[in-house]
Amino acid sequence: MKNKNKTVWSKRLKGKTSKSFQRIGSSINVDKRLYKQDIFASTVHTQMLVKQKIIPFNEGKKIINGLKKIKSQIDKGKFIFHEKYEDIHLNIEKKLFDIIGPSAGYMHTARSRNDQVVTDFKLWVKESSKDILNDITNLMKILIKKAEPNTDTVMPGFTHLKNAQPISFAHYLLAYYEMLNRDKKRFQNNLVLLDESPLGSAALSGTSYKIDRNFTSKKLGFRKPTNNSIDSVSDRDFAIDFLYAAAVCAMHLSRLAEDFIILNSDAFKLIYFNDSVLTGSSIMPQKKNPDPAELIRGRVGINYGKLSSILTIMKGLPMSYFKDLQDDKALVFEGYDTLKDTLTMSSELIDNLKISKDRMYKMANEGFTTATDFADYLVKEKKMTFRESYGISSQLVNFAEKKEKTLNEISLDDLKKLYRNLDKSVLKVFDVKNSMNAKNSYGGTSANNVKKMIKKYKKDTR
Repeated sequence: MKNKNKTVWSKRLKGKTSKSFQRIGSSINVDKRLYKQDIFASTVHTQMLVKQKIIPFNEGKKIINGLKKIKSQIDKGKFIFHEKYEDIHLNIEKKLFDIIGPSAGYMHTARSRNDQVVTDFKLWVKESSKDILNDITNLMKILIKKAEPNTDTVMPGFTHLKNAQPISFAHYLLAYYEMLNRDKKRFQNNLVLLDESPLGSAALSGTSYKIDRNFTSKKLGFRKPTNNSIDSVSDRDFAIDFLYAAAVCAMHLSRLAEDFIILNSDAFKLIYFNDSVLTGSSIMPQKKNPDPAELIRGRVGINYGKLSSILTIMKGLPMSYFKDLQDDKALVFEGYDTLKDTLTMSSELIDNLKISKDRMYKMANEGFTTATDFADYLVKEKKMTFRESYGISSQLVNFAEKKEKTLNEISLDDLKKLYRNLDKSVLKVFDVKNSMNAKNSYGGTSANNVKKMIKKYKKDTR
């Protein structure tokens, strides 16, 4: 009993570990989050050891029952994690010794913490990727729901934040659907890439025990075992891939938030939000601030930081396992937490979004947004080259600007001063709704196109 609280390497290393290193070197406050995965992987590993007759059946049964008790204790918050045991693996192993005695010593046969931790970590990333995928899909459905009644809602489309051409508000929202769909594919691709089990690679060279890695891979839910034991314990590509996908997704949501902040501003007044997603000012009674959008926009920096950190850790790391890799989990956990919060806030923000349709229509008429339509009309109806029609349309814009009129306020007589061979049919090109619906090329903003895409998107997100 005298050695009960000592580390597993106490017979090799003499003296106590320094307190500062014990504090810094311990990862239990971070990796205790892996307890479910660690117990699951240890259970499967034990089942394999019994199946292969590497350890006795009765010893394996004791280990598995002991692990069930430990999981129950942790689930109920009754488990005490000890910093001196460094990580989740040794904390569980030490507790197993307390529960079943020396039989616990069989559990670590034919494995190392090196393959143990990467197995746990991969299992966690798999589960968390699926969770993020569900959140992204939910957000995509909310976008569809908000877009569906707004296929005919005309708003100004912007380039360089200047009024450019009339577009459907639904089409604008669904641009973010496409971004999120690419995010989904990134996470899904990551799940394919990481779907190999490292368990059985041991420290770095494999093991001399007659283990069955196909058995453990299948039981753990992996497609197959990894091919190279050295790469298996040093690989953190799956963590980098996760943080990259998270950073890109957060960037897309930051762009959406920035759009909303601008469109909600007093300068634009195109959208507004229910009070449930707004805050006030401590000094200005009139203020209603879109704080969630600002948090979404700001927190992308956290996701970028996590990705940058793990890339820096990995860039000069020699092959195999090193203590540098201890910090990988905190980066991924925090990246996951940040993105999950961002997705939650984004869903609530869009759900509480309201549209100022009259203001959108009015602004869509400002800035000469149908000038291109007039140029296109001259090409199609008067057989001009586009550059020739572009010049005439430019003259029209100059004329309207001088007269302080919108293009739909210009009379047919004034239009004929620029080009004589015109009739009243030309006037329809200056109607912003006609302009929007004329853009019927595949992927364009016409209401018919958008309705077809919504139908497709609904089917895709079922």
